[in-house]
Amino acid sequence: MVMAVSFERYGRLYYLDPGPHRPRVGDKVLVPTDDGPEVAECVWAPQYVTEEIGGLPLCDGIATADDLDRDEANRVRRADARVIAKRLIRQHGLPMKVVGIDFVDRRPDVDQLVIVYFSAPHRVDFRELVRDLARGLRARIELRQVGARDEARLQGGIGPCGRDLCCATFLKDFEPVSVRMAKDQDLPLNPLKISGACGRLMCCLKYEHPLYQEFNAKAPSVGTPVETPAGDGVVVGHNVPSDTVVVRLAASGRRCACSRADVCSPRQQYEASSTTTPDAPLPEDLAEVQDAPKTAPTPSPETMAEHPAAEDPAAEDTAAEETTEQRRRRKPRRRRRLHHEDEGDAPQ
Repeated sequence: MVMAVSFERYGRLYYLDPGPHRPRVGDKVLVPTDDGPEVAECVWAPQYVTEEIGGLPLCDGIATADDLDRDEANRVRRADARVIAKRLIRQHGLPMKVVGIDFVDRRPDVDQLVIVYFSAPHRVDFRELVRDLARGLRARIELRQVGARDEARLQGGIGPCGRDLCCATFLKDFEPVSVRMAKDQDLPLNPLKISGACGRLMCCLKYEHPLYQEFNAKAPSVGTPVETPAGDGVVVGHNVPSDTVVVRLAASGRRCACSRADVCSPRQQYEASSTTTPDAPLPEDLAEVQDAPKTAPTPSPETMAEHPAAEDPAAEDTAAEETTEQRRRRKPRRRRRLHHEDEGDAPQ
């Protein structure tokens, strides 16, 4: 069985093995972490899945009243630590922006630990800030600088599509995204159109990129003359999600959307299909025969006896003086002459 929890409402989902526990949606449960068990909310009740999933952390059980009180106290401490950190940053005049605060009180090697996540345009010397934070919060302080994408993941937000940010909900790792992906999808190269909340290229550009690559490899390009059920025309556009091609008809000039299979000839479909395989190699014996140089056959003694004219010494001297190209031209005439001589000897 599998269940899903979230530490914050509308935050990232984490999957657990419920074990013997059966929490309902909305119940508070204990989730094992590197810093000890933490309180999270059950978003998906335990349910059976068709596939075997291994390696999931085991749920530590339902949160008690003491666990809930401790979680609420840590929330208050995180809010106070954020206010103090912002005030001290302004006093020191550092170009830092506080992104998140973590308060750890169950680690065996430290009593209380405050982790401050911040973003900055460059490296910052915060040694004096750490001393003031430790004095004001009365705890051990760790400052960790994060990038633009990690900042958007920690803060969360709404994307251009109107949904919660992918990095704040389900994405675990940031995969590389390039401008080439936007070009393949015929998107405008305006940074305001293809950038996310973090200011970088949107992660969703990578979702449909393999589909566009497959479509562009098999469909006719823009400007290609094609034949459609409605008549001949020219391709003027593509619609990848619907697997159609926009064609401008030559007769009427109007545009129509045709299926990709209707405008591709059977030969193109066969060559672009994955079932097309190259010709099988020839066997070794046939390959040697095919690659062997072609030489003229050597005349046998019987043939020389039947054609005594070919053994004339004068003819041999003349042939020695001729070039190779002349000999090649004379061979057909020589065969024809010999053939006529054979025909003349036959009646006798």
